Amino acid sequence: MNIVCDTNVLVSGVLFGGNPREVLRLCSTLRVVNFISSDIMKEVEDVLRRPKFGLLPEQVYRIMGIFMETFAMVCPTITVEDITVDPDDNRILEAAYAAEAQTIVSGDNHLLELVSWRGISVLTPADFLIFPQ
Repeated sequence: MNIVCDTNVLVSGVLFGGNPREVLRLCSTLRVVNFISSDIMKEVEDVLRRPKFGLLPEQVYRIMGIFMETFAMVCPTITVEDITVDPDDNRILEAAYAAEAQTIVSGDNHLLELVSWRGISVLTPADFLIFPQ
């Protein structure tokens, strides 16, 4: 199954655990393939570097390296402007479309409000974990 995890799921999974971490663990088993794009990677790195998380540059570098090794890279070929309230969320949609993902896993209300986009379901980490694989 192909999925795209939103930035908040990736960051929460690494730093805080819970259902987002379980989603990341599932991706590490290769039963589920999480796709990322360079835009998603950039946003994740920017978030991890925020002072409130207190991570050292080396820690951020290691996390990003693990993501690069664990996840599949995709290069979106379309530009989407479906979410106007937070245009950065469109990068997730673009990656999901390029990856031919079945599901977007997110905690972001702008994405979750879509429920489904171009046949791609949008689920919270908790809902994804109970969704049949």
